[in-house]
Amino acid sequence: MVIFGITGDLSKRLLLPAIYNLARQRALSNRFAIIGFAGSEIPEQAFRDSVVADLENVAGALADTDTVEWLAGRVRYVGSDFENESGWKRLSDVLGEVETEHGTGKNCLFYLATAPEFFLTLTRQLAHHGLMNESDGYWRRIIIEKPFGHDLESARALNRDLLSLVRDDQIYRIDHYLGKETVQNIMVFRFANGIFEPIWNRRYIDHVQITVAESLGVEMRGRYYDRTGALRDMVPNHIAQLIALTGMEPPGSFSSHALQNEQVKMLEALQPIHPEDCPMCVVRGQYEGYRGEPYVNPLSDTETFVALKFTVDNWRWAGVPFYVRTGKMLAARDSKIVIRFRSAPLALFRSSGASLPQPNSLVLGIQPAETIQIEFEAKVPGPHIETATADLVFDYRGTFGERRQTGYETLLYDAIIGDSSLFKRADMIEAGWSVIQPILDAWSQGRGGPLYQYAPGSDGPEAAHLLIGRDGREWRPFGASH
Repeated sequence: MVIFGITGDLSKRLLLPAIYNLARQRALSNRFAIIGFAGSEIPEQAFRDSVVADLENVAGALADTDTVEWLAGRVRYVGSDFENESGWKRLSDVLGEVETEHGTGKNCLFYLATAPEFFLTLTRQLAHHGLMNESDGYWRRIIIEKPFGHDLESARALNRDLLSLVRDDQIYRIDHYLGKETVQNIMVFRFANGIFEPIWNRRYIDHVQITVAESLGVEMRGRYYDRTGALRDMVPNHIAQLIALTGMEPPGSFSSHALQNEQVKMLEALQPIHPEDCPMCVVRGQYEGYRGEPYVNPLSDTETFVALKFTVDNWRWAGVPFYVRTGKMLAARDSKIVIRFRSAPLALFRSSGASLPQPNSLVLGIQPAETIQIEFEAKVPGPHIETATADLVFDYRGTFGERRQTGYETLLYDAIIGDSSLFKRADMIEAGWSVIQPILDAWSQGRGGPLYQYAPGSDGPEAAHLLIGRDGREWRPFGASH
């Protein structure tokens, strides 16, 4: 595994700890090795020592010394500018040395853990030096992080340029949200349980809510975030993936091709929000104090919050709105999918004098707790017919025990074994951007409605409540159990 940008934050915090977890679980072969490639001129042994220190720091008192030493003994390093020919010559030499020492069979996974402006440069260099060539049964694959483009046009251009250099089946476009157990379990929950799939449609479901909220601000990521904003940062990738998994039709099999086909169909069925509809279907906000954050333009109109109402043009979801909201500096760190069912016929309860039963909800908690919660109505003890909401909760940690995971373990393992089910094809990337491109166009033309300010630690601008309230609905509160 060659990690470009291995000295960066992504590698230190997520990739190397994920590789450590896989090694500790005995999921990596004895033929596994790591080559780091970055611009810093660091002696190889000093780099190994830093890897050991980082892993021990992340794992803390639970660090498995044998696993750390096993990995450290399989780490090599190339310090070079990404366009320096001598650096690429050195990488080729080290690949040969690693093959001889560890018997890798020339199989190689290249991970671009770099800023997006290097994606195409690195892929060109890999292709130019023949490092993506496959023959004699060995494979070469490349993992590309988000952001995959800045808008629909740039995403199409990047896809086109990449596919001129390597095959699409060699490209693994990663979305770390798909490494979360609850997200992966959406498919199992829907398609492995006969009691849920028959009611997963417009006849029984009133609406769907998807929330991805963060309690922190932009911190030191102002340079990136101020060019990006909440809409670009979250909706065409993470949130589009959640919409696709929640709304897709059952695939013919669990092959990567079948799964990806159905996800693309769902995203293509989302009706783009045209500029004239933005004031009614889109709310954008910015938390108070954002313009004073480090590296942020003091006159910035970048949104740190966005709420949207999507409609779906297909048989299953016609008339069922999908409400989405995401933002920073909100009341809680809380990501979840809420399936709100239609109300039961109320004729039995209208004459009881008690409060009417509430609609049932199914809540898929993604973070901070990975849970599945089913809410239903139950009779309150006593002589009168009165109902109250009760729930059944499945908690991953309580059932399967706590596991220290970064979210990348499954994705890295799947890339190694060649399973692209949890990765994105070119058409999936473009479908996600197609959904929000009209909104970006409206904003660039000054037609997207006002930029609302909201207080840090709140639940976002009041306009977001009006967005869903106009339809007689309300957001599920952050962190609420009911």
